[in-house]
Amino acid sequence: MRRDHRHECHFRAGPVPSAKLGRMASSPRPHYLQWTTVAPVLAFLLLLATWHRDLPWPVVTLVACFLAVSVVAAVHHAELIAHRVGEPYGSLVLAVAVTIIEVALIVTLMADGGDKSAGLARDTVFAAVMITCNGILGLSILVGALKYRVAVFNAEGTGAAFGAIATLATLSLVLPTFTTSEPGPRFSTTQLVFAATASIVIYGLFVSTLTVRHRDYFLPVTPAGEVVDPMDEHSEPPTMKETLVSVALLSVALVSVVGLAKGVSPTIERGVAAADLPNAVVGVVIALLVLLPESIAAVRAAVRNRVQISLNLALGSALASIGLTIPAVAIASTWLSGPLELGLGANHMVLLALTVAVGTLTVIPKRATPLQGGVHLAILGAYLVLAVSP
Repeated sequence: MRRDHRHECHFRAGPVPSAKLGRMASSPRPHYLQWTTVAPVLAFLLLLATWHRDLPWPVVTLVACFLAVSVVAAVHHAELIAHRVGEPYGSLVLAVAVTIIEVALIVTLMADGGDKSAGLARDTVFAAVMITCNGILGLSILVGALKYRVAVFNAEGTGAAFGAIATLATLSLVLPTFTTSEPGPRFSTTQLVFAATASIVIYGLFVSTLTVRHRDYFLPVTPAGEVVDPMDEHSEPPTMKETLVSVALLSVALVSVVGLAKGVSPTIERGVAAADLPNAVVGVVIALLVLLPESIAAVRAAVRNRVQISLNLALGSALASIGLTIPAVAIASTWLSGPLELGLGANHMVLLALTVAVGTLTVIPKRATPLQGGVHLAILGAYLVLAVSP
């Protein structure tokens, strides 16, 4: 008897090729019994129960487990939404959703941290740039190239996104180190307003290019350079009702991920202090936790030989992190009592310049080998080593 393909697609961990649907097992359980539905709800209830409380180690362990499960559930629902709306809109949904909540987490921690959190926004944003532009990008290229000999992508869209990242990172994170209006690596009010405005404008232009004017620049391509629309490769997309449910559960999962990450942040800070590590490590850990959904989704796309989707996730997340965080902290600085330090140190500026140079050489040929992926991962490794031992 013929199955309802839409119903089956809704309950897998991602979009299912139509050729595989006929081999799936018997009728799935009702959606309200699926772990991808139950886990975000339980994680949110745990978040409510532990909010603003000192957590003992057993509870911290439980929180960490639910955080990890919520990350996987978020990827599942993001892929269902992407299957409904198509690429590159699906990548944009996940990147923006995660970044909005990341911004809320940064502002909340800055409000609670006082002077010691002056560089938290800078550390988290720069960590996000390094993790996305070297970690997620490098790992996706490495996975795709190892499995399919070379990783192919669209240089027009990828190059435009990479150029926007380089510009925003320089304007927002490098210039404050050299300005003289304020002491230390800080912007004056006028300079901060300009950086925030430029961030919003450039990010808005990127979204317009991605979704309206040049959508085909961000679609996967074949080794011959032909554009492939992922909507043509999958079974019938989820219904509108299923999509709305996934939107709600994605929101719950992401709120739970960031909220639970905030709940364990005091433990992270105590561990960092006990290990006598720089306070910047806290920003690195926050970025790693928040970017887990994009990381998993990007690797899954690379395994399917859709490296362009992986790059959309990586570079879109980096752009959203800068383009939304800088304006948000600029507004928040009007009521936050502590200072706002955005300027990078010399070693981080060297790593940023190396990332831009290597990334440009990676993008131009429109295809990459495992070597390029390994080089980007080496840059990320250098960043992590210097974060722990500057």
